[in-house]
Amino acid sequence: MQCVFPGKEWDWADPKDSGFDATRLEEARQWLVNEAGEQLYRIVVVRHGRIVAEWQQGVETETRLNLASATKSSFSSMLGIAIDEGRIASADDRLISYFPQFMDVPEGRGPKPGRHAKPEDKDITFRQLISNTSGYMKPGETPGMQFHYQTFGMNVLCHGIESAYGVYDAENPDALPGIGMLIEEKIRNKIGAGWAYRYTDFKHPPDALVNIFGHSPRIDSSCRDLARAGLLWLHFGRWDEEQVIPEAWMREATVTAPEIREHCPREEWCYGYAFWTNDHARLWPSLPRDSFAASGAGRKHCWVAPSLDLVVAQCPGLCDEQRHNAGVLGRIVLAIVDGPRRE
Repeated sequence: MQCVFPGKEWDWADPKDSGFDATRLEEARQWLVNEAGEQLYRIVVVRHGRIVAEWQQGVETETRLNLASATKSSFSSMLGIAIDEGRIASADDRLISYFPQFMDVPEGRGPKPGRHAKPEDKDITFRQLISNTSGYMKPGETPGMQFHYQTFGMNVLCHGIESAYGVYDAENPDALPGIGMLIEEKIRNKIGAGWAYRYTDFKHPPDALVNIFGHSPRIDSSCRDLARAGLLWLHFGRWDEEQVIPEAWMREATVTAPEIREHCPREEWCYGYAFWTNDHARLWPSLPRDSFAASGAGRKHCWVAPSLDLVVAQCPGLCDEQRHNAGVLGRIVLAIVDGPRRE
């Protein structure tokens, strides 16, 4: 079946016409029902650009939910665009050249005791921030040497991108629209999505400089709109005839980051540039090696398998841990009868 891109509304396809065994797909749905019990869930299965199945319990179709850390994959997409547009010269540029304020967090003004900018942080690059290897404000962590998943490094990454476009003022964070507006203008509107953005912060000490390391961007999205983002990523940044995100960036972002491969143990070879990756079969050993995902707390998950032309969006899904999602993902993949199950 030829791939399409949805307009205002999604096209739907019969599972059989999309290469599924309808009985096996129903078995996947029934497994979900049995495992979920009374838990809320909302899952959209997209193949060849059409919705094949939509399963939900307790959440309305159009309800927007906070994507939590799944939003980080949109930061990666925006970083690729910023580099392509010349706002940032390279992923290896140092953040200090764009947002020097990130170094102005002295001891006692960070998010918690012992967390403050340290001298070696001045060399942190955009690549290290987007791959969670920056060690920003982390005691004993040298930039580029350790994979340590964190939020504050992503926040200052966003402020670097925002500063490159002139849409963030650290002295008055609410005065300018920030990266949310950029993602809306350069990604959301081009794929016909309708998510909303806002900014939040964890609870911090009264003197914490949240204007520097905080002001966290959040996206609130329906599951169908999360699936639109997944379809964009599936095509490595292309939406119909337009290359929204640079293809080369998407291909690099969705495999394990070079600094993780070089400096981290093999069990951590499962993260790229704000995407969870499967190129070394660390997350989903039985699923395609080219698959990757955006993932966030609260069971938000968008899994993409280019070799199967398949997107499975969960908002919320069945569980929090990426590895456990193979339960429903594996059963959906087993229902496909017209293509390879792994690459």
